[in-house]
Amino acid sequence: MKTFLLYVLAFAILIIMVFPYVYMVLGSLAPWDEVDKKIIPSRLTLRSYEWLFGGGDTVLPRPWLRAFFNSIIVTLSSTFLMMATAVLVGYSLTKIKFKGSGFINNVILFQMFYPAVILLIPLFLIIRHFGLYDTYWAMILPKAVSLWAIFMYTNYFRSIPNEVIEAAKIDGAGTFRIIISIILPMSKSITTIIFLFLFMERWVELLWDMLVVNDENLKTLNVLLAQMFGPYGAYPGPMYAASVLLTLPILILFVIFSRNFKKGMDFVLK
Repeated sequence: MKTFLLYVLAFAILIIMVFPYVYMVLGSLAPWDEVDKKIIPSRLTLRSYEWLFGGGDTVLPRPWLRAFFNSIIVTLSSTFLMMATAVLVGYSLTKIKFKGSGFINNVILFQMFYPAVILLIPLFLIIRHFGLYDTYWAMILPKAVSLWAIFMYTNYFRSIPNEVIEAAKIDGAGTFRIIISIILPMSKSITTIIFLFLFMERWVELLWDMLVVNDENLKTLNVLLAQMFGPYGAYPGPMYAASVLLTLPILILFVIFSRNFKKGMDFVLK
């Protein structure tokens, strides 16, 4: 009986968690006169998606599809840079002996607890000074380093035996060869965790992208969706469709990397 009640409770929690997304998907596929009026629409239609891909309303057109690809470009570029810097810094702090490594590690820990919002104005002024305002670089470069990713890689690399690294050096492997051929293959699970979390964090970034980009053709989907909620309040169906597009890449990535994600979480929760 106790087991049955736990299953019922788990199923109820699952329904509560999944329902908002299901409601959003159904709202994006519902006829416009039934959106937010019926939970299950009488029929399904792609009108909301056609409206988005067509650029929106003729009175106030917006590049919705381009904004989606802008989000992909900015997110993938930022995530790659964050992971690359995290791997290099994490390896340096754990496998290369040099003076000050402990101090650098303590600074990274301190910065993780430092409110990032305080740096918004200085970063914005730097972007303006170097003429990067209204460019992809303005959204990518300031997000090229993740202290959390460095912290995660540093802790994981400590678990890799130094004997493996020394054996590779004896065989003539250089630092980058060791990282690519030995360290990264041994870190698939934690790399998956870091990649998914960094991707999700950057994908839903709103405030910074709103500050540094004003060009409609460079705005990400998240920014466009936030800014157009008022003017397009009469189009709830397309708003749901844009939200589905916003969440779709995260769901796809989670399905693809679900196995390594579970292994990585086992390490994180140890």
